[in-house]
Amino acid sequence: MTRRRLQILMPWAVTLGLFALWEAFCKISGIEVFILPAPSDAWAAGVEFWPQLLEHSLQTLFTTTAGFVLAVGFGVLLGLAIGSSTLVYKGLYPVLVGFNSIPKVALVPVLVIWFGIGTVPAIITAFVISFFPIAVNVATGLATIEPELTDVLRSLGASRREILAKIGLPRAMPYLFASLKIAITLSFVGSVISETVASNSGIGYLMLAASSNYNVPLVFAGLLVVAFLGVLMYALMALVEGRMTGWAFRGTDLMS
Repeated sequence: MTRRRLQILMPWAVTLGLFALWEAFCKISGIEVFILPAPSDAWAAGVEFWPQLLEHSLQTLFTTTAGFVLAVGFGVLLGLAIGSSTLVYKGLYPVLVGFNSIPKVALVPVLVIWFGIGTVPAIITAFVISFFPIAVNVATGLATIEPELTDVLRSLGASRREILAKIGLPRAMPYLFASLKIAITLSFVGSVISETVASNSGIGYLMLAASSNYNVPLVFAGLLVVAFLGVLMYALMALVEGRMTGWAFRGTDLMS
């Protein structure tokens, strides 16, 4: 088997192995379903309630995508501002760190007061939890430009805007797309948190309703749906990263 095929098969093998161990543990230990359902129980619940799962998963996917798109736009602009200006960095970075330290679940009740229960708080929660890594990574990409290269370009008559457009932005691209893979998973976390606390739709709401009825297999089915959507969106970001910034990776493998 070639190394390429092994790399493709490894994630599937590990995932199936973990599910097999989970199933075996539940069956051998005899643990109650309402404490820890087996994967087969979660699958059965998913098949039984698939219309509800589909409806609520599409809602969660919408709020996550909307919050993520807002985070990308705001995070890139903020990262450019922080990375290209020392004054902006000194002024805003401590504020961003402080804001990022606030548990986002604590913001949901405030958002409910402002916008009511529903989709808007979920979108905003997904946004506020995911823009920080984007802004920080873009700023880091700009900050790692070699001073010597900047001095050479200035000596050749390049303006600050030209240096930013021709050197800074390409240099920041790998950092940006690396942060997008993190941000999209964080967006799902924000959406589900808000849906659990203050929403009448979405996977978080469905899981809360299922847990109140002691339908734990449906809760785990919702968790698996969120995990699947997260992996799917992560893979999409990785695909875009490979297409846009393939030049930044030399394909080395330290373990080979």
